[in-house]
Parts: sequence; C-alpha cells; structure tokens
Amino acid sequence: MTTVVPTSEEDPALSVVRFTTEASWADAGPEVVESQMKRLCIEAQECIVVGRWLDLASLMLTSADVIFSKVSEKDLECIFTVICNLVTKPESLEESLEMAKLISTKISQQPNEKPALRLKIMFNLYNLLENPYSRFFVYMKALDLAVSGKVTDHIIPSFRKMDDLLKEWNIGIQDQRKLFLTISNILKESKSSAKDSFKFLTKYLATFSGEDACTVGEAKEEAVRAIIEFVKTPDMFQCDLLDMPTIAQLEKDAKYTLVYQLLKIFLTQRLDTYLDFDAANSTLLKSYGLVHEDCIAKMRLMSLVDLASAESGQISYALIKDTLRINDDEVEMWVVKAITAKLIDCKMDQMNEIVIVSRCTERVFGQHQWQALRSKLATWRGNIAVVISTIQANKITEDGTQAMQGLMIR
Repeated sequence: MTTVVPTSEEDPALSVVRFTTEASWADAGPEVVESQMKRLCIEAQECIVVGRWLDLASLMLTSADVIFSKVSEKDLECIFTVICNLVTKPESLEESLEMAKLISTKISQQPNEKPALRLKIMFNLYNLLENPYSRFFVYMKALDLAVSGKVTDHIIPSFRKMDDLLKEWNIGIQDQRKLFLTISNILKESKSSAKDSFKFLTKYLATFSGEDACTVGEAKEEAVRAIIEFVKTPDMFQCDLLDMPTIAQLEKDAKYTLVYQLLKIFLTQRLDTYLDFDAANSTLLKSYGLVHEDCIAKMRLMSLVDLASAESGQISYALIKDTLRINDDEVEMWVVKAITAKLIDCKMDQMNEIVIVSRCTERVFGQHQWQALRSKLATWRGNIAVVISTIQANKITEDGTQAMQGLMIR
C-alpha cells in the first residue's frame, strides 16, 4: 500500500491541484494558469473544510486525467496516490465505494495510454479500501483495464489467489458469474493453460445449478464452449460437465444436441462409438476446430481407462488392440502413454500378454462415484476401528498379565 507523507504544511490535495492545473493550462499562458489555479484551489479548500470528499476527488480527477500524457510516470503515480488516498477520508463505507467507482472508472477510461501504470494505480486504490465489495468492484475494473490495455500478464498471477479473494469479497451469484467468465476469457485469449481457462469456465457454469430453465439458457453458448474445450484439450480426461443443468439443456436443443452427444461419447463410450459419430458428423467437428486425429488419440486413452475400470483389474493385450484399433506392436506404447498421463497405475505381464491394473482414473466423478467413495471410506473407518479395538484389548490384557505377575513376585 502507498502512504502519503506530507512534506509541507499545505494539504497534499491542494499541492496536486496546483501541479495539475499548471500542467494542464500551461499552453494558455501565465495569467490563465493563475486564474484557474486560484479558482480550483478555493473550490478544493471548501471541499476539504466541509468534508465533501467525493466532490474533491471529482475536481482533482478532471485535471489529472488531462495531464496523463504530459508528465512523467513518477509524477503521475504521486498524483494518483494522493487522489486514491481520499477514499480513506469518509466515515461512510458507501461514500468510499462511490469514490472508488469514480476513481477506478476515470483511471480505466483510456486503457491504451500507459496501461501498466494505470493498472498499478488501480491496485494501489484496491489496497486502500476497507469495504470488501469496493475491493471487488475495483478488481473487476482492473480486469477490464488489463484486457483493453493488453496487459493481462500483470493480473493473471492474482488468479491463483482467487479462492481466498472470494472468501474476502463474499459476493453474490451474479457477481461470481461475471468474475469467473471474465477470468476464463482472459486465460483463453492469453494462451495460458487450457485447464485453467476451463476451470473458471466450469465454475461459471456451476453457478447456474438450481436455476430455472430461462436463466440456465443464458449460458448456452458458454456450455458449448466448455464441451469443445474439454474435447480439444489433449491432457484433460475427467470432468463433471454431464451433471450440470447448463450442459444437460443441450441434449434437447436442436442446434447443439450433437455437441452434447459428443461430450457423452468422450465421457462414457469407447473409440468405436466415436468413429461412428465422426463418420456421420465430420463437418460438425471441423466447424468447431476439432482435429479428427487428435480426437482419436484422446479417445484411445479414454477407452483404455474404461477398459481398466470394467475388466476387474486385468486387461488382455488382444482386448486393448481391438478396442483401440491398433496393431499388436502398439499395445504397450499406448499403455505407457496412459501411465505417463497418470490415468492408470499398472504392470505389464509380457509373457502372458496382460495388463494388471491397480488404479485407474474415473472419467466422470458424479453422484455414483461419490457414493462409491463414501462406501470405501466407511469400510476403511470400520477396519480402523476394529484394529484400534484389538490393540486396546491386547493392551488391557497385557497390563492385566503384568499386574498379576507383579503380585506373584511379591
């Protein structure tokens, strides 16, 4: 946080008014500068005396915005430090919010002019605010500024702290939707990790759970985008999209039902089903930028995971070959690919030509998987309770035996 340290008896706000007035009216001549400076300083003093902080901020911003291209970045940062510190003056958090809105809106009006500096000023303002919603509002303005000014690399690191920020802001569903979608779009455009973009997109879609059909319909385009991103990303093999109302609505949508079917194939079917789908809908896949060969490669891995889940821990080389539609000498290569992608843990018995699976990733982790996990945890808890009881019983028996031996010695 930037702190204002007075270096003279004059209020820092008045010093800024004098400096910005002189810089903005310099071309008009000394007399005009003197006249404007006198008028604005009197007005600023009146605002300070009666505590009209919002009016003072508005007055100072008018001149400060004009000189953005006339003075050095160091001077601009000092000027806006004084202006931003005004948000700490009001006793009312509502007034402080209005000032934050005014200042952040003004800062972001010309995003292509010194965008990195504007973003730095925005975060200085953010750190001065006490009201959580005021902080959220300024953060959203910072996102818009970063996008318009093409400096998103400065703000992307903050996304890693989003869970903590959400707890601090405590914002409603509508604000969450706007935030998640904005972040997802930023990550997509910046060519960051497709998984990160997808994560925030699914967070956005998840906010529509329990909403009526009309509201869910607002997210139709984003639901389609989520499906295509999942199918297209080569190292993403698990998602919960099928359980979301925003995705489910596509099943009966004439325009997007095939996109829904494609998702269902990737999450619940094997390669042969995908090949049949592609044969009938190759034009559709191309229209979404999907590459057939990439889809086949991903479906082979997904199909191998499905085999590992369905075949009770052992899969024959022959079954893998037929399911993945590969040659004999490619079987072990695809098993290694699945291991590398952390989809399965297994051993290959080359003599008997079988794969012994000890663990596999679930493609879908929905209600059924949660119930299975709950059942396993209950079993483990029961087993641990038995072990603890046995240890305690043995300890009691051992203590009793030692006590008896002590009596016999006496």
